[in-house]
Amino acid sequence: MHFSFRADPPAIIETIAEGSFEPARPEPMTGPGRDFIRLYRLARRDYLSVFRESDYRTRNSQMRGFGRQLVTVNVPDDIKYVLVTRNDNFERKAPSMRRALEHLLGDGLFISDGETWKCRRPLVADIVHKGRIPQFSRHMEEVSQALVTRWCELPPGTTIDALSEMGGLTAEIIARAVFGDDIGPDAANEVVCGFTSFQGVVDNINLAYVAGFDDGIPVLKTPRLRRAIKRVRAVIDRVASNHLEATHGDGSMMDLLVRRQQKNPELGLDLAALRNEAATIFMAGQETTAGTLTWAWYLLAHAPWAEEALHAEIDRVCAGRSPTLEDVGKLDYTRAIVEETLRLYPPVPLLGRQAREADRIGNIDVLPAGLVTISPWLMHRNPDVWDRPNHFVPERFLGPGRPAPYTYFPFALGPRICAGLQFGLTETILCLAILAQRFTLRLAPDVKVRPASRLTLRPVGGMPMTLQAR
Repeated sequence: MHFSFRADPPAIIETIAEGSFEPARPEPMTGPGRDFIRLYRLARRDYLSVFRESDYRTRNSQMRGFGRQLVTVNVPDDIKYVLVTRNDNFERKAPSMRRALEHLLGDGLFISDGETWKCRRPLVADIVHKGRIPQFSRHMEEVSQALVTRWCELPPGTTIDALSEMGGLTAEIIARAVFGDDIGPDAANEVVCGFTSFQGVVDNINLAYVAGFDDGIPVLKTPRLRRAIKRVRAVIDRVASNHLEATHGDGSMMDLLVRRQQKNPELGLDLAALRNEAATIFMAGQETTAGTLTWAWYLLAHAPWAEEALHAEIDRVCAGRSPTLEDVGKLDYTRAIVEETLRLYPPVPLLGRQAREADRIGNIDVLPAGLVTISPWLMHRNPDVWDRPNHFVPERFLGPGRPAPYTYFPFALGPRICAGLQFGLTETILCLAILAQRFTLRLAPDVKVRPASRLTLRPVGGMPMTLQAR
């Protein structure tokens, strides 16, 4: 057994050629397979950096580094078994994820399980159901148009941070949808910066849990972590309190939650629970969509053939007017770009589940409390499943064919599939179309893109890009 205290980040692979683009990804890990100290140090910085070439293939694997059985599942039928067939045994999210997010989201739907999850899931799913999208789409259109106006006032060639810009855009949209409240750019920026800081200081790997302790240890609330939480919660709590103290009747998600509680007191949604669910919807809707839009801009900047096809489709469908919700169903290539972006850069690239009881997944006997990881990042880049798996090819999502079952799941699968899937997908397509109709973005000079996974998948250091009007 070999141990090393060196944990240099892997090199980044990125290949740009005429008519072809292989976007940034970490080079697969090499070296001793049981160097647990190195694995832990790398995983704390970026979990994607611990995967080897073989991990991307159709196979399951396991290890017991410090005490906990760690199982990685990358076989479609076995993914179905974990997330759908035996969801009751693998419902519980990894304690490391719960520990990391509990200070920010409380017992919100994303990290809850058991009776709390069963009670609230149908409630939240109804509130963000695709049938309500027309009710919320005006926020997507209005906020995107406001960003167009602001960008038009900037000098040509201005450098912006696309991650920050998209974060502000989606924060404002989700704030209006959840709270019926125009929080403004300053508050939106507080949320974006606060969550960025939160991801930077919270541990996504709980060493005590990996060592075998049932729930790991509580996340240490350092001053930096407290400040990050305070920045995010201050905005959410303020608009939530304002909403609850008034009689809005505005049809916002918060208003729907309040009315459900009034109609069904047995739900037990007190003020704290309402705030936690509002925070969960807010953070899930803001962070994942912002990341997807940011990665889409990066991909388009290096794929001129795809950008030209995108512009041609928007011009044909919209004929010079701004895109609206009614156009989304006709923007097939725009949707394909978004779906391919989600394949290459899934917002939550690792789905961790803890086994309640002993089980068998494929050829592996899983022990009680074993940690099972299913990774969209691995399956979406599996060469046994996808042609040119590491290349940006939006055309693979055009036409009647769809990916084989359990090979494409950027929003998870089974009962715990993202409740806001259709809301987020529609928002991403519509915002991208509105902005791409008027602007092109190019990576700023000398910027090296490095994707990294902590709680979500983000580019390290943001995404500096130059802005040009079309």
